[in-house]
Amino acid sequence: MKLRFYFLAIALCLSSIWYTPISARIHPNISPTPPWQVPNDTAKGAWDSFKNFTGCRPGQKSDGLSKLKDYFKNFGYIPDSQHNFTDDFDDELESAIKTYQKNFNLNVTGELDDKTIENLMKSRCGNADIVNGTSTMNSGKPASSNSSLNFHAVRHYSFFEGRPTWPEYHRDLTYAFLPDNELSNTTKEVFTRAFERWAAVTTLTFTETDSYYEADLKVAFYTGDHGDGEPFDGVLGTLAHAFSPTSGRFHLDGAETWVAEGDVTKSSTSSAIDLESVAVHEIGHLLGLGHSSVEEAIMYPTISAKTRKVELASDDIQGIQELYGANSNYTTPPSSSSPNSHQENTSNGGDHRRSSWRWDLGFLSSVGLGLLLL
Repeated sequence: MKLRFYFLAIALCLSSIWYTPISARIHPNISPTPPWQVPNDTAKGAWDSFKNFTGCRPGQKSDGLSKLKDYFKNFGYIPDSQHNFTDDFDDELESAIKTYQKNFNLNVTGELDDKTIENLMKSRCGNADIVNGTSTMNSGKPASSNSSLNFHAVRHYSFFEGRPTWPEYHRDLTYAFLPDNELSNTTKEVFTRAFERWAAVTTLTFTETDSYYEADLKVAFYTGDHGDGEPFDGVLGTLAHAFSPTSGRFHLDGAETWVAEGDVTKSSTSSAIDLESVAVHEIGHLLGLGHSSVEEAIMYPTISAKTRKVELASDDIQGIQELYGANSNYTTPPSSSSPNSHQENTSNGGDHRRSSWRWDLGFLSSVGLGLLLL
């Protein structure tokens, strides 16, 4: 019996190396805090170096341009099969830039102009904009023949590949926080408000539970490589990522300067990130939504520091109601029924389930080893 317990303990220890939980650094109200007392305020953003590429054009060569290619690869603009990038501004990079410019409503030039560089440097969600070569943003497909919308209506919300959702028999979802993060009640209330914003427009409900490993939705702060194949990169880079239904995993970068309370727009630190704004966005992914090219939408991929954006736009509401139906108490605002609303994109929607497989494989391998030894 002691031997069996010993090997089980080894299996659990091996599984633990696949993530690095931290005690999350949350600032309830950072506005009055002097910048020199705020961690990370003087740190450079993860993509600040991209500013050096301003004005770079096809055919040129620039030191470090390979890092920009890595960026485009991470978010789907360059195929995963490509490796060992050079610093040449080649045709592949030009194509990636043009697609990126289209997705973010920029002038499609294929060059690294001021506006494009400014957008590339913004902090953003870690979920990809393009999956398997198919863009999930700015598609503008015509409305289907059975749609009740105007024929010329277009939508830009998108779904994950295969359109995964939480099953009809399981729409009362539970959520929990990684105990090791030691979150305060103030911080937990931020996530509660974020869940309530989606519950208000759908048939879904969300209830907090203390059972982290049994919860449907698992919220956790990590830093760097945390075992899911999508490592965090530090201040003002990838802020968070979430996985498609029914994985339920929602990870945030613990290196950020998260603000849980107060007016983030008046913060005295340049790296302040509004926690609720990011939470609302990532919950959209947990429920099955991909990214949108509508800048006002919650599901738009980027958000700048010292910015608050928590209200669902019509594009978000139409997308989530397409998946789950409308809350019987929800009243559609007049602007949401405008003939200029956005057309659904049912192509691959930034599916993060590919990362889910890598993490699950590592965990199961560790546990499996222990079971084989018993």
